[in-house]
Amino acid sequence: MNIKHAMKETLGDAGDIRLNDVEIRFESIRAVMINEVVPENPEDDFYADPGELYLSTALALFKKAGLDVNGIQDVLDMGIYVTNAVKTPKAEYTISKSEMERSLPWLEKELSLFPNVRVIMLMGDVAKKMFNQIVKSRTKKNAVPSGATYKIRQTPFYVGDKRIMPSYIITGGNILIEKSKCTMIAEDIQTMYNLIKE
Repeated sequence: MNIKHAMKETLGDAGDIRLNDVEIRFESIRAVMINEVVPENPEDDFYADPGELYLSTALALFKKAGLDVNGIQDVLDMGIYVTNAVKTPKAEYTISKSEMERSLPWLEKELSLFPNVRVIMLMGDVAKKMFNQIVKSRTKKNAVPSGATYKIRQTPFYVGDKRIMPSYIITGGNILIEKSKCTMIAEDIQTMYNLIKE
């Protein structure tokens, strides 16, 4: 099924909310990686053609984790779906609470499409905040506590039977991601992949 069409069927017209226009067998997805925000240019996103800005950085991190990927289809074929938490481009340097709130129902619906997810990776603080809001609305508790990512990233957190993994943003170009963060992201991707292939 198509992600964009499935979400619009439930939530209606998206307006300027940007959704992934990609065909996926929903039941084949075992892990979801939630990045921060859609790029300013739609052609730079993960599923766009050529998707150079976001995809090239993400693929480099997958390769650093020891996974043989050459395109987004390879990632999907491994059972991994990559998306953005905020579905409108940043208006300013930081993402406002109202921007997050606008995208929240869309992210929640998107996550509900995958019945067999075992791992959710929260790539950066915005993804962590938004996922916590989704979970807190149901359970009255955060999925992941506040705190520096490097201190909590290896702690196993769960929502039901799903492992929740806080990590770092996977976009912005390798030169913009600190070397130590690249190493940690690659380790986190490796851990996630080991969890879903069992």
